[in-house]
Amino acid sequence: MLLRPIDAIFVHPKQRVYVVYYRGELWQLPRMKIDDRSWQNKRLYTDDSSALYLSTHQTINDPVLSQKLRTLNLPVAVHGSTLPRFEAWWETHGFKWLKDKLMKGQSPLAGHQASIKAIDNHPTSASNYSPAESHSTARNSVNQGTALSLKKDVFAEMLAELTEEVLHQPL
Repeated sequence: MLLRPIDAIFVHPKQRVYVVYYRGELWQLPRMKIDDRSWQNKRLYTDDSSALYLSTHQTINDPVLSQKLRTLNLPVAVHGSTLPRFEAWWETHGFKWLKDKLMKGQSPLAGHQASIKAIDNHPTSASNYSPAESHSTARNSVNQGTALSLKKDVFAEMLAELTEEVLHQPL
């Protein structure tokens, strides 16, 4: 069964590995680290899928991998679900949940939510400026802001693609 369009991170607690549901297929990462290097060394997951549990953390911190995987900020009610239970939820409620989010103009992307929070927590107002602050600290602050803006733009593009797929796809 194809769970369209979704990428989700699962955990195999006994083998202590991540398994990524990537647009219809399960891919096992070689270790308990989600980054681009692990993704490059992935292999098709062929073990029992009922042993997988949906990770509570769907956000990918690696900037390169976060551009490849469109993990969603899924409802808390499905966190920790087994793969079969998650598939049943997605089949009956998930696509509607995703479509409703997009119709309301909300981003369901886990990475997008994390970058927005980081930008919101980033001090940018003049009242946060301290004259004692060194120039290098100020320069680093600007560089971080620029990096966060670029990351936000990437997620904006991903959101636009997801919106196009979901809202203009025949059921």
